[in-house]
Amino acid sequence: MTITAQAPPELRALDDEDLESLLLVRHFERKLLDLFAAGKLNGTTHTCLGQEYVPVSLNPLLAEDDFVFSNHRGHGHYLARFADPAGLLAEITGREGAVCGGVGGSQHIFRGSYLSTGIQGESLPVAAGAALHFKRNELPLLAAVYIGDGTWGEGSVYEALNIAQLWELPLLVVVENNGISQTTPSAANMAGTVRGRAEAFGVGYHRVTTHDIHRIRAELAPEIERVRHQHQPLVVEFETVRLGPHSKGDDTRPAEVVERARQRDWYGGYRAADPERFDRHDHKVRELIDLVAADVLERPLVSGGVA
Repeated sequence: MTITAQAPPELRALDDEDLESLLLVRHFERKLLDLFAAGKLNGTTHTCLGQEYVPVSLNPLLAEDDFVFSNHRGHGHYLARFADPAGLLAEITGREGAVCGGVGGSQHIFRGSYLSTGIQGESLPVAAGAALHFKRNELPLLAAVYIGDGTWGEGSVYEALNIAQLWELPLLVVVENNGISQTTPSAANMAGTVRGRAEAFGVGYHRVTTHDIHRIRAELAPEIERVRHQHQPLVVEFETVRLGPHSKGDDTRPAEVVERARQRDWYGGYRAADPERFDRHDHKVRELIDLVAADVLERPLVSGGVA
């Protein structure tokens, strides 16, 4: 995908809940980067900076018992669903209060009807299985799975789409297409399009090019209801941007490409829509994350944990 330069998007103001959900993900991940820089976190992490509006947009369109399958870049998926920065940070740092006892870390989280994994493409066949369970038991639920544009290089994606369409499964595939697969531009490794791949199996397809959460929900609500009640699988492709590196210190993009991505960031667009209110909530969420981090890092390690 070629990212073209453009002004920050003109966006309509959000209600307090949506605005704080966006800012929660943004400031949580910024705090993670600060903690790494201070030597207080081990390993690595994959931030979703720039992509936060995707799970925030989808969250109210998904039922509590819909099963969400996330990936290696899943902090935003988790926080949009549970608003639990303390549990997630405790998980990442292996401290008391961790969502999964500190054994899952950044990428492997299981909580209720939510599961994340760092294995690319692994979750889509599992999500198809969950969707089959929902259909067989006549439950009004769907399986939603987040993948990136690079995940289309995995054969399991195509096997799952084939079965989902053949067996008419309530499967929602959310593609966060940020134009780069780890360090390789998508244009250098993907022939054709995501649309073409979905349509090859007869699977429904919808492309989202806006950051406007109101518009995204209006567009997707009827389509997601068809997935849920008419068992018509759907691929939704978000044309989005990744502001940070793939992981840490591995951003091979030219500076001008990163700058063009920053110009498309939702942060400036939503601030411009209502600056005073935006700044008030921005400050509030920053303080919250600071307090959460201070609290979590004072907790003892879970048994066998390493900070």
